[in-house]
Amino acid sequence: MKLRVLGSGAGGGFPLWNCCCRQCSAWRRGELDASARTQSSIAISQDGRPGDGWLLVNASPDLPQQIGATPALQPGQAGEQPIRAVVLLDSRLHHVAGLLSLRESRELEVYATPLVFEDLTSELPLLNVLESYCRVRWRMLPIAGDTRSAAFEIPGLPALSFAAVAVPAQAPRHARLRSDAAGECIALQVQDLRSGRRLFLSPALAGVGEAELACMREADCIVVDGTFWTELGLRDAGLGAVSASDKGHLPQRRHGEQPGMMDVLLASGAPRKVLTHIHHSNPILDRRGPQRRELQEQGIEVAHDGMEIEL
Repeated sequence: MKLRVLGSGAGGGFPLWNCCCRQCSAWRRGELDASARTQSSIAISQDGRPGDGWLLVNASPDLPQQIGATPALQPGQAGEQPIRAVVLLDSRLHHVAGLLSLRESRELEVYATPLVFEDLTSELPLLNVLESYCRVRWRMLPIAGDTRSAAFEIPGLPALSFAAVAVPAQAPRHARLRSDAAGECIALQVQDLRSGRRLFLSPALAGVGEAELACMREADCIVVDGTFWTELGLRDAGLGAVSASDKGHLPQRRHGEQPGMMDVLLASGAPRKVLTHIHHSNPILDRRGPQRRELQEQGIEVAHDGMEIEL
């Protein structure tokens, strides 16, 4: 199995176009040792060889730029389209707006839960718009009510098995209020049937309970929410009083009695641990900063655009 991180930034990427916080400003002045980041998206293939199909996990608004930087996702000489399907883990704007950039497709396979499909045909009707340009096939991931996980397959990727798992999340701003949040956000489990190796992928996590930790403990590689360093990171960066929890993310550092993502990753025992979906205020962006060194000492990596992972 091969993963390519197309985008590793949170909403807006890094630097944020209209932000003058310390980190965005320092990067523009050439004073911060950090990589620019497009918005969060990942591609998965069986082997990553020429002609292999790829699954997109979330569709970033930066998708055209990301495809342009990734030859494996570009059409072949005979016009073959390497992108076989899109799995949407939630309906956050920066995870779905890139669907509009795929409107030239003859047919688009979109895997999503009923709640995400409802959002994208009502509150944020991107799929309705897409239907005017290409045929859209919705493949339902039946996470709803008491159903918290569901196995599924992607045609063209027979060596990989997939499972959607409900995880704690905050509803997007555009979503209507609802009493049943199952399917609001999912994590993705992927197993290579040849090697047996497993991936756990969840760019947005409001918390980690026993169910989520159990999934992580089965994984050989975890790629997970790295949005904020601390619970009050936005306040400390001068960007408002909203907390990480208010935004629906578990920060890396412990907050009071609440374990942080670092605690969770260490408890998982996974051989490889990677943070993605990094907010522009998060000090782990600074490759020379003490926060990045702390992660390195714990064996935790920070994803970057173009990062490749083989399992």
